[in-house]
Amino acid sequence: MNINILTLFPEMFSPITEHSIIGRANEKKILNISLINIRDHSLDKHKKTDDTPFGGGAGMVMSADPVFRALESINAQNSRIIYMSPKGKLLNQDLIEDLSREQALTILCGRYEGVDQRIIDYWDMEEISVGDYILTGGELPAMILIDAVARFLPDVLGSAESHKEESIYSGLLEYPHYTKPREYRGMQVPEVLLSGNHKMIHLWRLKKALELTRERRPDLFKAFIDKEDRLTKEEKKVLNEIIKDD
Repeated sequence: MNINILTLFPEMFSPITEHSIIGRANEKKILNISLINIRDHSLDKHKKTDDTPFGGGAGMVMSADPVFRALESINAQNSRIIYMSPKGKLLNQDLIEDLSREQALTILCGRYEGVDQRIIDYWDMEEISVGDYILTGGELPAMILIDAVARFLPDVLGSAESHKEESIYSGLLEYPHYTKPREYRGMQVPEVLLSGNHKMIHLWRLKKALELTRERRPDLFKAFIDKEDRLTKEEKKVLNEIIKDD
């Protein structure tokens, strides 16, 4: 997958493009992340990329011309173009999986009070939000999107089992994890995790994930129930036990 990132601060992306799982995927060309500095496409002698808003008001707005030139320089029309915006649709698991099937993504990171609306309209940009709050720019949301999408690409996680497990538990909050030692300050690891019985371990994890989701995110729990046809007979039994406890 090719990912183009248009930003005024390309140096902010080094933690994900050069390190950890995403960095290794980028190095191996499983991902091809390109950083485009919008300032490089400004014709202003001071590389200015913003101006005051028509109609007045506080703050500055990113100008159309530098962004247009940056998009044209990479033939962005051949990719799915995203603008990270608090006005956009919420990034969720279904959208992440949908984005992961694209060959190329172009992500515009706004700053200040946002971007000239003509950028969004002309390029038919898809506005995506990571939550109901305001950040100083689109860079951090773009990193979240890239990290989430990359996990669905073949060979990024290095294990087909990771994708299989994520598919089973998709839509649920994560179950508790434990590692060595078996006992720490009087707290024990649940015996089932030490049993070696993979079927029982899976059902225990599913039960814990269901319990946590029911308690903390009832909206997700309800959505999961609506898709129960994907569960095995044993998994449905666990789910029904949780429902009866309500």
